[in-house]
Amino acid sequence: MAALAAGPALAPLLLALCVGVCSPVCVEVPSETEAVQGTDMKLRCISCMKREEVSASTLVEWFYKTEGGRDELIFEYRKVHHEFPSRFSGRLQWNGSKDMQDVSINVLNVTMNDSGIYTCNVTREFDFEIHRPFFTSSRLIHLTVVEKAGEDFTSVISEIMMYILLVFLTLWLLIEMVYCYRKVSKAEETVQENATDYLAIPSENKENCAVPVEE
Repeated sequence: MAALAAGPALAPLLLALCVGVCSPVCVEVPSETEAVQGTDMKLRCISCMKREEVSASTLVEWFYKTEGGRDELIFEYRKVHHEFPSRFSGRLQWNGSKDMQDVSINVLNVTMNDSGIYTCNVTREFDFEIHRPFFTSSRLIHLTVVEKAGEDFTSVISEIMMYILLVFLTLWLLIEMVYCYRKVSKAEETVQENATDYLAIPSENKENCAVPVEE
């Protein structure tokens, strides 16, 4: 009976645990900081929401500046996206999520002049009866554009190991071929010596070598 009575009391706790485990997990992963000229680059900006922020309205602003320059507003998203006139005109693309936790953008056809500092500002505004508080967070991305992609250290090690393996297999194959050739040659020499010895025996001895047949 005590166990049955404790069941309703534990139900809210189990429900809360299930919601915590089953709900999607938001992880604020940093953005890549190197782009290759002529490719598309995703500027990743993730701003995870607290549970009380889910119903808030979100404003996303992207700024760009060169080293030592001033911030320039290049992109804005509030329900719909808006691209401002800049060096990126026609090359910015929204790549965020519907829940407005991932507010990333894509820079299409990256050029060498796109190197610089990108700032992602996220403002969440709450609409309560008495007041309208807001929360702001920022992410900085120092982007460097290179002409060609540098080789990954892991891929270089893999190529080196592959060449070493090929050399080892080639040497092993050569050793096996030499061993088999010597073995075959030795067998042929043995057969030839036996045949020579047999031919060198006089004909009388050959008849004596025959096995007698018992009647």
